[in-house]
Amino acid sequence: MSYILNLKNKKGWIELITGCMFAGKTEEFIKRLRRYQYADQNIIVFKPAIDNRYSEKEIYSHSRMNIDAIPVNNSDEVKKIFEENDKIKKIDVVGIDEVQFLDEGIVDLLEQFASNQIIVVASGLDKDFKNNPFKNVDKLLVSAEYVDKLTSICHKCGGNGTRTQRIVKGKPAKADSPLIDIAANEKYESRCRHCFEEPK
Repeated sequence: MSYILNLKNKKGWIELITGCMFAGKTEEFIKRLRRYQYADQNIIVFKPAIDNRYSEKEIYSHSRMNIDAIPVNNSDEVKKIFEENDKIKKIDVVGIDEVQFLDEGIVDLLEQFASNQIIVVASGLDKDFKNNPFKNVDKLLVSAEYVDKLTSICHKCGGNGTRTQRIVKGKPAKADSPLIDIAANEKYESRCRHCFEEPK
């Protein structure tokens, strides 16, 4: 982690891992949750049900690191499953991957968790393929105690990749394309500021 934790901190905060595609967000997310596991913290991990690129009940990084996760469709499901599991054994850490794919109620729920002495580790894209702020992540950038913004390598020039370019038949996707299209390197590239092509 890039932050130094104040040992006087009361337990309960939000850690946000963000950036463009292929920046290593999921890998960092998994590493962080495993560290909490090694410290005997009881963790529960969620993923949006629509993201089943590699597995229905696991989160995989592009480098094939993985961790078990519960697929959910919305923030209400997260709350219900959390409460059921917390009654059995107190949960210390909640992990949420691809937080931008859930409804906006997830932000308030994560705030509640953190205020109730739960550590929250969230991961998500900071911008969509049009280079606009992605929902949920934009709000968590403001409210999270700890933020790691990761960069990738630009597919075109090898510089710092900070944007996600969606590609359709070898060309940038049109601006009226659906906002969400779950895929990996078959449809997306990391681009720097200068190589990113604004969708039209």
